[in-house]
Amino acid sequence: MEMNWIAIFVSALATLVVGFIWYNPKVFGTAWMKETGLTQEELQKGNMLKIFGLTYIFSLLIVLVEMSLTIHQTGAMSMIGGYAKINEALPSFKAFMADYGTAFRTFKHGALHGFISGLFFAFPIIAINGLFERKSWTYICIHAGYWIVTLTIIGTLICGWL
Repeated sequence: MEMNWIAIFVSALATLVVGFIWYNPKVFGTAWMKETGLTQEELQKGNMLKIFGLTYIFSLLIVLVEMSLTIHQTGAMSMIGGYAKINEALPSFKAFMADYGTAFRTFKHGALHGFISGLFFAFPIIAINGLFERKSWTYICIHAGYWIVTLTIIGTLICGWL
C-alpha cells in the first residue's frame, strides 16, 4: 500500500473549494455573515494569502487523519511499525496485504467514513463551541454542514483514489 501524494494534496483543496461555494453570498454566505456580525468590507481586510495558505496546511493535517479513518489498511500498517518497516514485515503480513490490500478502497466507502466523521466528530465539536459562545443553531448548522460535506468529499477522494 503506497501513499498517493497526489490524492493527499488534491484532497486538501476540498476545504477551499467547498468553502468558496458554501460561504458564497448566494449560498450560505449572507446568513453566515449575519450570524457572525461580519460585513463584506471587514472580510476583505483580511490577509488572504495567510488565511488561504494556513487553511491549506491545516487541511493537509485533516486529510492525513481522515486517511487513517477511511483506509483500514492503515491500521495493519501501524501493526508492523509503519511504512519504514514494510521490508521487515513477516510473510503473514505480506499475504494479508496481498489478499486485502485494496479491500474497502472505494469512493463510496470513503464517502461513508467522511460523512460519519463529519456528523459524529466535527458537528459535536462545532456545536459545543457554538453553545458556549452563545451562537445560534443557524450558525452551528452552517459550519457543521460545511464540515460534513467537506469531510465526505475528502474521504471520497482519499479512499477511492488508488
